[in-house]
Amino acid sequence: MIDHLGISVSDFEKSKAFYDKAMAPLGASLLYMVPQEYTGGAKVGGYGRDRPVFWVSAGKEKPRDRQHVAFTARSRAEVDAFHAAALAAGGKDNGGPGLRPHYHPNYYGAFVFDPDGNNVEAVCHDPE
Repeated sequence: MIDHLGISVSDFEKSKAFYDKAMAPLGASLLYMVPQEYTGGAKVGGYGRDRPVFWVSAGKEKPRDRQHVAFTARSRAEVDAFHAAALAAGGKDNGGPGLRPHYHPNYYGAFVFDPDGNNVEAVCHDPE
């Protein structure tokens, strides 16, 4: 149902470094930087596997509202690798890899806070 979404970040380069590392285990990367003449000079980049679906935009100040974004992992191993990569990239743990059966029996997810405090998750819905 969602085609793409974006978040505003206070330090684009710091967030880019975080997302470059955190997205790699999910098979995603920075696919496109919008030319700054179209963004009023702001840095805007899109991440995805085949096309940009998650956009990171430089804001003029620290975002006031934190967001929650969940990325689809193709396996539980990808969830584990995402969590490890995100922590190594400076993310803060918000719930290690594991089953969350209160959502459904095969909900396997991991949560980290990005540099701006957004709650970023990788989740696999498939049985082991």
